[in-house]
Amino acid sequence: MGKLDSRVALVTGGASGIGRASCEALAAEGAKVLVADINETGGRRTEASIGAAASFQYLDVSQESDWERAMARVVELFGKLDIVVNCAGIGFSCHAEDIELEAWNRIVAVNLTGTMLACKHAIRTIKQFGYGGSIVNISSVGGLLGTSDLAAYCATKAGVTLLTKSVALDCAELGYGIRCNAIHPTYVDTEMLDPVATMVGGRETMLAAMTENVPLGRLATAKDIADSVLFLVSDAAAMITGTAFLVDGGTTAGMSARHSHQ
Repeated sequence: MGKLDSRVALVTGGASGIGRASCEALAAEGAKVLVADINETGGRRTEASIGAAASFQYLDVSQESDWERAMARVVELFGKLDIVVNCAGIGFSCHAEDIELEAWNRIVAVNLTGTMLACKHAIRTIKQFGYGGSIVNISSVGGLLGTSDLAAYCATKAGVTLLTKSVALDCAELGYGIRCNAIHPTYVDTEMLDPVATMVGGRETMLAAMTENVPLGRLATAKDIADSVLFLVSDAAAMITGTAFLVDGGTTAGMSARHSHQ
C-alpha cells in the first residue's frame, strides 16, 4: 500500500535529474505520473523505467498551449489530477553587466513564466475534481541568497519563492484545498552541473569547491529532493502550505566556524 495510491501527478523536467527522480519516487508510492519534458528521448526513458503507471508528454513550460494540451492529456489518461511538481529549469553563469536580453528573456520564460503557467493550469484542473491537491515548485537557495555570477537565475528563483507563497494564500482563501510549496535545494549533483565541471577543470575540482559551501559536507542528490517532494505532496504535510522548504545541508543557516575563522 503506497502513500499515494490513487493519486495522479504531472511532473515537469521529468526527463532527467530532480524531475526524473521525482517521477520515480511518486510512482513507487502508487501514483500515476505524466512525465513532461521537451526532451522526448529522456522522457521516454523515465516512462520506460516506471512502466504502465507513467506516460510521456511533450511540454515546453513557457508555452501556454503546451500546458493546455498536457492538462487535457493527464485527465484523459488518468481521469483526474492531484499533484503537480515543477522541476523544469535552466541557468547560465554571467556577470550582471554582460547579461544579454535574449538570454534573460529565455531564463525568465522557463523558470518564472513556466512556473506561473504551471500553477495557473494546475489550480484550474485540480479544483474541477473537488479533492484538493498539492503543487510543489523547485526553487533554489539562489532564490533566497544572491550569487555574484547568477543574477538572472537568482532573480527567477526569487520570483518562484514569492509566487509560491501568493498561490498558496490564494488557494487557501478560495477554499480549494490545494497546497503550494517551494523546495530550495543547495547544489544538486545532476547533469545540470556537467558544464560547470568542464569550466572549472573537472568534476573533482567542482565538487570540492561546491561542498566547501555546504556545512553537511556534500552536495544534495536528486533523491534527496525527490524525498522532500514525496513528503510535501503526502497527507503527512496536510498543514504545510506557502513554505520555502530548505534542502540545503545547512547552506542558509549562517556561517560555519571553519569559514568565520578564515
